[in-house]
Amino acid sequence: MIKKLATDELPQLLGELKHWQLSADSSSILRSFKFADFNEAFGFMTRVAIKAQEMDHHPEWSNVYNKVEITLSTHDAGGVTEKDVALAEFIDAAAG
Repeated sequence: MIKKLATDELPQLLGELKHWQLSADSSSILRSFKFADFNEAFGFMTRVAIKAQEMDHHPEWSNVYNKVEITLSTHDAGGVTEKDVALAEFIDAAAG
């Protein structure tokens, strides 16, 4: 089982993941994206979905037209883990 990151590790993590925010209860990280249109947003979500499936680590997300909201947390660990960090880094790269 993967271990969740300690609360004191999270501020440094967010310094490295500049556009991500820590949830109010420190159990997840969040980011919002805005794209030119629905097709661009959906293409981004498709790239993330393929990577998430490869990692067997799936985001909580929502999409309305050109906006995508993503929440990452490792439910089995009860918080943020290295898997969330790795997926967040991929998501940032996929967003460009």
